[in-house]
Amino acid sequence: MRRTMIAGLGVILSGGVVSGCVVVDASNSGNGRPVAIESETIRYETAPCFGTCPVYAVTIAPNGKGTFEGKRFTAVTGIKEFQATPAAYHTFAARLAPYRPRENEMLYQPGTPNCGNAPTDMPSVDVVWSELSGGSQHLNVYYGCGPQEMREALRSAPTALPIAAFIGDPRRPR
Repeated sequence: MRRTMIAGLGVILSGGVVSGCVVVDASNSGNGRPVAIESETIRYETAPCFGTCPVYAVTIAPNGKGTFEGKRFTAVTGIKEFQATPAAYHTFAARLAPYRPRENEMLYQPGTPNCGNAPTDMPSVDVVWSELSGGSQHLNVYYGCGPQEMREALRSAPTALPIAAFIGDPRRPR
């Protein structure tokens, strides 16, 4: 009887692990980083700068269902829902993936070990990967800190989504 209960508990626990929402890429190419799964969302939010940088937040799910919230210096102010393709979501997620923290949080802000002497009045971006289980990873990057390649990738990620008309004219001075 006891052996049956222990075996049953093992099946329940292993089922929980298999169906859990946290997936880690153990391959050599993934470097043990968390990878996108079908139940998570990504929230990408820009912060103000000294000037007219667009300030907005966009949240998107793997099925392409998204919400844009224009805050300042955007063509659309307020909340606007949109539908992207799953492929657009995966392109967006792939652009962000190399910078997704292995742990819960990574900050590139003045005064942190990841940022030396940084210029002032730059914008920043805040990215949160939220899993259905309640787990999340958080990346906050001040654009005066961190590697140039990372900053360029983070700035370009939203171009994968159908939100350009919500943000406005990219030629506008910022």
